[in-house]
Formats: sequence, structure tokens, C-alpha cells
Amino acid sequence: MKERGHELTLGKIVKIEVSARHVHLSEPDFEILFGNGAELAFEKGLSQPGQFKAQQKVAVVGPKGSFDEVAIIGPFREKTQVEISVTDAKKLGLNPPIRGSGDLEGSERCKIVGPNGTIELGEGVIVSKRHLHLSVEDAMQMKIENGETVCVKVRTQERSLIFDDVVARVSYNFVEAMHIDTDEANAMGFSGNVFGEIMKKEREKADEHMA
Repeated sequence: MKERGHELTLGKIVKIEVSARHVHLSEPDFEILFGNGAELAFEKGLSQPGQFKAQQKVAVVGPKGSFDEVAIIGPFREKTQVEISVTDAKKLGLNPPIRGSGDLEGSERCKIVGPNGTIELGEGVIVSKRHLHLSVEDAMQMKIENGETVCVKVRTQERSLIFDDVVARVSYNFVEAMHIDTDEANAMGFSGNVFGEIMKKEREKADEHMA
């Protein structure tokens, strides 16, 4: 018996959102960068409940280059995390792993500079693995489990494609949306509002007869 993979189109449409380079900070690190007593100031809410873009920004510095005015995404995290694209990493002179959020052990290092201080981050720089946020209800309807990988078929005017290995992240706190980075957005000719069709991976067994 040999297992053979195929995709089953579910017909479920999901909005695609582009996640540009950004930083999640721990509260102690934020105070080093912005001073004791500083508060993370709300600028605008994001699609996932409780997530927001802060008014403050930082610089991210690598061995070969830097980016100024990098967005901070709140609220505070237990550990500081920097998310960049592969193209960003090349400009900084870094080689971060492609990881899920929070999987930081052994990841890349960098320097983060704020108006009141600097952090030498020993690890925490990653390229975020493309992922799909799902509410528990939506995941149950589609029979998709947390951590399962799916495909998402995206049709754009000139560069339609299918994203493979999209990790499903399921939570009562999530709103349905797929997140990709700027490199992936450029590959599909992202413009305006873009939507994709979720394709659940199934497994089937096929008899394999020896000649």
C-alpha cells in the first residue's frame, strides 16, 4: 500500500493579508527602548482581536544594514520577536529560520534601537511561516485541526498561484485570515483586496502492484 496525497477544494474563501516587517516586544525590553514609565501607544487595530499597531517605532540593525521606523505590534509578548522577509534578511546580513510565531530557540540575533536605549537580541529574528488564522467554529466546520497544513489557491490578475504548507492556527480569539509576508505578496502580484480558496489536504491509499 502506498499513500498518495491530493488536495480537496473546500470552496471556503479567506482574505489574504500582508504582514510587513515588524517587532513584538516584551514589556522589559520596551522600557529599555523607550524609558521607564513609557506606555505602548495605540495607533490602529488589526484584524485579529486584541492586536494593534503602536504609534512608537524602532530601528532593527544587522551586520550589513538596518531598517528604521519598524512597526511595533502590541500587546506585549513574553519574549521579543522580530519578523522580517527573506529579502529584508539579506539587506540586514542575517539568515533567520522560517518559523511559526513564538518558535524562537536558536533563531537569528539583531540589535533593536529605540529613542532611549538599545537591545542586543541574542535570538528572536524569524521569517514568519505563512499561516491561516481560524476561529474554532470555522475550523470545526472545515474539519481542520490546529497545526494542520493546508493549501490556499489565490487568483490575481496576472500571477495566480497556490500556496502550499500553510499552517492552520486555531483559537477562540482568531478571526479568519491568511497572513503572508511581503516577498510572498510580490510573488502573487498582490494589489487591493485579495482572497484565496482553502484547499484541505487529504490522504488516500492506493494499491501498488508489483510487475
